[in-house]
This record gives sequence, structure tokens and C-alpha cells, in this order.
Amino acid sequence: MHVSTHGDYLVKLTRFTAFNCYLVRQEDGLALIDTGLSGSATGILRAAQQIGKPIVRILLTHAHADHVGSLDALTQALPGVEVLIGAREARLLAGDLSLDTNEPQTPPRGGFPRVNTQPTRTLAPGERVGTLEVIAAPGHTPGHIAFLDTRDGTLIAGDAFYSWGGLAVSGKVTLVFPFPALATWHKPTALQTARALRALAPARLALGHGPVLERPLPRMDRAIEVAARAFERA
Repeated sequence: MHVSTHGDYLVKLTRFTAFNCYLVRQEDGLALIDTGLSGSATGILRAAQQIGKPIVRILLTHAHADHVGSLDALTQALPGVEVLIGAREARLLAGDLSLDTNEPQTPPRGGFPRVNTQPTRTLAPGERVGTLEVIAAPGHTPGHIAFLDTRDGTLIAGDAFYSWGGLAVSGKVTLVFPFPALATWHKPTALQTARALRALAPARLALGHGPVLERPLPRMDRAIEVAARAFERA
């Protein structure tokens, strides 16, 4: 697992070149955002040990297999760790793929693995978890969320965008790395979310797939423009 530091608080953990999760330094320890593919637990725990702080909470952007794949292994290794996920996404984590009547009636896409871990609590947009503000980011999945570090403007946005092979909005297929697009639930909602995340004017953009982007606003603008044209043609 490749480990890289971005700014004062963010540590990116990358497996198989393109699959990221993140450790965020907080006052009481480390927050782990997403758990990576199955088999990532050992590398994540080793990275936390090297930092010298305990993982005290696990926050999940969404319930796809490459983001919750090591959840059970980590909760077994970290007794008492908090596990937090958006209230809407908690249903998908539990295997309930049903849609609310007010949601687009397109079946959720991508792999939702069976996990034994249950969240210790659920999150709503606007809540704070230490320095991290919970941001609604549906589209890739119905209950996808992002986290904004209020100290330095780092936006950890899961699969709302992806930056492997160039920045793209979730749902926009790129030939270099098409998988997030193919697993996106509802493209118009994903585009709306991309615009809302851009309006936050993040100083740094950290994603589930691809490099961390510093000063990402021009690239976000371009990605949104390209996605809007592509989705209108679809």
C-alpha cells in the first residue's frame, strides 16, 4: 500500500494504484475515511502505526465494495472503533437496495457486499465529526456523502468525482478508468452534486480513485462542463 501525505492533516493510502482511502489527523486520533478493497486492513493498520496515532473512527462515503471491503476486518482489529455512515446509505450497507418514492427509480449499480458490521451511528448533512463537516453527495449512490475538513478546505469526496486519467464527474465514462462511471446510480443527480461540491470552493480534492488535486476549481469546472454535455446527449 502506497502512503502519501497532503497538507497537515490528510494521509492517502493507495492500493493497486487506483483505489484510495484516507487517514485524517484529528485531536483524539485518526479518522479513517473508507476502508478500501477486501484485504486492505493490514496496510491501513500499518500506516496508522507509522503515524503513531490510533484509528478512533471509520467514516464511510458509500457502501460499494471498494470502499467497505475491509470494514469487518478493521472493526475486528479495532474494538470500540466508531463506524459512521450517512443515514440513507446505511440501508445499502445493510443490503436494502430499495428506493424511496421521491428518488429516481433507477436501481443502484455496482457491488454492495454483505458486511457484518453495523454502524455505531448514522450521519446527516451539516453534522460535524470533529473537524469534518458531512456534505450530501448523492448520485453515485443514493446516500453518498462527502467530508469537508474545515481546517484547510480539503474535500474528501469518495466517488462523486474521480481523478484517475483526468478529473471526471461520477457517471462520465473515461476509457482510462471507466469503473466509477459504470457503477453510478443516477447521472443527473451526480451532476447536481458535482456542482454543489464545486460551490464549496475546496482548496484540495481527495477522491476514491486517482491523485489528490491541489487548487482543483478550474479542473472541477471543466469536468462539470464535459459531464453536462455528455449527459445531455445521453
